[in-house]
Amino acid sequence: MAVITPREISRRLPSPVVDADETFDVVGKGNTLATVTEKISDAVLRDRLRPGWVIFLGFALLLLATLGVAFGGILVMGVGLWGINNSVGWGFDIINFVWWIGIGHAGTLISAILLLVHQNWRTSINRFAEAMTIFAVFCAGLFVLSHVGRHQYAYWLFPLPNSMGMWPQFRSPLEWDVFAVSTYATVSILFWYVGLIPDLATLRDRAVRPYVKRFYGIASLGWRGSNQHWHRYMAVYLILAGISTPLVLSVHSTISFDFAFSQVPGWHATVFPPYFVAGALVGGFAMVLILAIPLREMFNLKDLITMRHLENCAKILVCTTIFVSYGYAMEAWTAYYSGSIDERFMAWNRAFGQYGWSYWSLLFCNAVVPQLLWFRKIRTNLVWLYFISVVLSIGMWLERWVIIVVSLTRTMLPSTWHGYTPTGWDWAQYIGTFGLFLTCFLLFCRILPVIAMAEMRELVHHEMHHGAHDHGHDSAEPNGGFSGSDPSVAPAHA
Repeated sequence: MAVITPREISRRLPSPVVDADETFDVVGKGNTLATVTEKISDAVLRDRLRPGWVIFLGFALLLLATLGVAFGGILVMGVGLWGINNSVGWGFDIINFVWWIGIGHAGTLISAILLLVHQNWRTSINRFAEAMTIFAVFCAGLFVLSHVGRHQYAYWLFPLPNSMGMWPQFRSPLEWDVFAVSTYATVSILFWYVGLIPDLATLRDRAVRPYVKRFYGIASLGWRGSNQHWHRYMAVYLILAGISTPLVLSVHSTISFDFAFSQVPGWHATVFPPYFVAGALVGGFAMVLILAIPLREMFNLKDLITMRHLENCAKILVCTTIFVSYGYAMEAWTAYYSGSIDERFMAWNRAFGQYGWSYWSLLFCNAVVPQLLWFRKIRTNLVWLYFISVVLSIGMWLERWVIIVVSLTRTMLPSTWHGYTPTGWDWAQYIGTFGLFLTCFLLFCRILPVIAMAEMRELVHHEMHHGAHDHGHDSAEPNGGFSGSDPSVAPAHA
C-alpha cells in the first residue's frame, strides 16, 4: 500500500489563483504617496456607481426591508412570534446576538492590538475592519432590544435617575451585556472616527463640488495637518488603541458569563471566557476575508489589499481554530471528568441526541475544514480561501446553536424537556440583519475611504525610504513624494 507523504499532498493541491498583478508585498510595487492618495480618494470622489455595487446595494435593501417587516412585527405582536417556549427561552435572538458581537472582534484586534505591536500589514485592512465592527454591533443590538420583550421599557436597563427610585439589577448577566456592549460600541466608534479625521481632510481638499467639500470639511473638524494636529492625533489614537485592546478580551468574556454563571448543564464551565474569545476571533477574521476578497476586486485595490494581507488573516484563522478545537475537547473532557450525570448526559445529547447533526457539523466546519489552511497553496487560492471563510462563519453560528438551544432542550428536569423550532419570523429577522450590515457597509465604501490614506502614505514612505537605502539612491518622486501643497496629505509621522 503506497504511503502518501505531506509533500505529495501539497503537490496534488490546486495551484494558487494568483493573477499577474497580484503581489505578496505589503504594498504593491510602483505605489507612491500621490498614487495611493489618488487611488483611495478617487474611489469616493471620482468613480461612477459601479454595476456590481448597485446590484449588491439593491439586494441589501431588499434584505433590509425584510428586517423592517420582521422587527416591526416583533414590536407590535411581541416575541410570541418566535419559536421560543418555556423551556427554550433563548433562541435565535441570543444566538445571533452572540454571533454578531463575535464578528466585530477581528476589527478591534486588527485596529488596536496589531497597531500596538507594530504590525504594518494591518494598514490596508484596518479601516473597513473597524467599520465592520461597528455595523456588527448595530445588528447585535437589534436582537438585544427584541429579546427584552417589553421594548418600551428597554431604557430601564440603564441606571437613569427616576422618580420611582428603581435601579437595574447589576447582578444580572443581562445588565453586564448592556454595559459591555455599550462600552464596546462607544470606544469602537471613537477609534474609527479619530482615524478618519486626516482622510476626511484629504477628501475635503480634493473635492470639487461645494456641498461635498462642505460635508467633508465639517466632518474633518478643521484639520490642517500641522505638527500640533498630528501630535494630538497620535496621542489620542494610541490612547484609544490601549483602551480598545482589553475590550477584545473583556466583552466576549462578559457575554460568556451569561452562560458560565448559570447551573445549566453544558454552560457551567470555566473554559467559556477564552473559548468565546477565540470563537469570536474566528468568526471575525472569516468575515474580514469574506468582505476583503470582493472589495479589492470591486474597487481595484489588489496592490493595496494584497495577498500578503489575505494570507496573514488565514494564518490567524489557523491559530484561533486550534484554540477553538481545544475548547471543544475540554468541554467533552470536563463533562466526563466531572462525574456529574447531568453533564455527561449533556455531552452525549449534543453528539447523539435530536440535534446531533449540528454538533458534528460544527466540528467539521470549525475543526476539520480550517486545517486546509496549513497548505500555502490553499491560503493563496482565493476561491478556496473564500469558501473556507464562509464555512467557518456557518460553523461559528452552529456553535452558538449547540451551546444555547441544545443545552436548553435537555436540562436537569426531564419534565421541562422540549424541542425548539425557529419560525419564519426568526429567520426573517436574522436574514434581515444581513441587509442592515451590507447596506451600511456598501454606503460606507462609497462615502468614506475604505483604506486609511494617512497610514498608507506613511507605510509607502517607509517602503520608499528603505528601498532607496537598499538601492543606494533617493526616491525619484518630486518633493519627497508629497502630492501638492495640501498639508493634510502629509504622512502620519509628520
